[in-house]
Amino acid sequence: MVIKLKMWRKGSSEGSDRFEYLQTLVTEFQDTDSDEAREQVLANLANFAYDPKNMEHLRELQVADLFLDMLTEENDNFVEFGMGGLCNLSMDPECRHVILESRGISLVTNCLSSRREETVLSAITTLMNLATPSSRSQIADPAVLQCMLRFSLSESPRLRSLAAVFLQDCCTAEQVARAERQMTQGRQTAVGIPLPEN
Repeated sequence: MVIKLKMWRKGSSEGSDRFEYLQTLVTEFQDTDSDEAREQVLANLANFAYDPKNMEHLRELQVADLFLDMLTEENDNFVEFGMGGLCNLSMDPECRHVILESRGISLVTNCLSSRREETVLSAITTLMNLATPSSRSQIADPAVLQCMLRFSLSESPRLRSLAAVFLQDCCTAEQVARAERQMTQGRQTAVGIPLPEN
């Protein structure tokens, strides 16, 4: 199904046209019963979340909450697009605050167990973007670190590299060493998290 929406016009009213367009997408997502149409809208919203010009409008439309809601869906496409959108939004300080206040870290962490590599890559990047002095202890949780250690052994170069960056940037050498010891002693808290399929 193709969603036909007017594109905003360049000019003095670009801001209001942009807002109306994004509002139309959100309304379409809420009103349609078609999973295919919802997937298309989610993918569009995730792409719009990449442009800083859209941040204010997306915050006003509470799109971060919509993306967070998608992380618990059974439809893998909803989860992937929701995670991708959150990843883009998490670069904005105000959106980051909204995600953290909405228990976003636990929802994002759950996506590390996805079988889809894109979802996992977006989840890792989002966790790195959400790292603040107050959230760092939750992000550097032993289960997350063990998960990253496993990902750092992945055959996927992208997953391996991103996990290595996470371990270097989001935790101390001592935390990594402790997680490694726990794994070698058989005290794995990340058991059951499979490596994603390529």
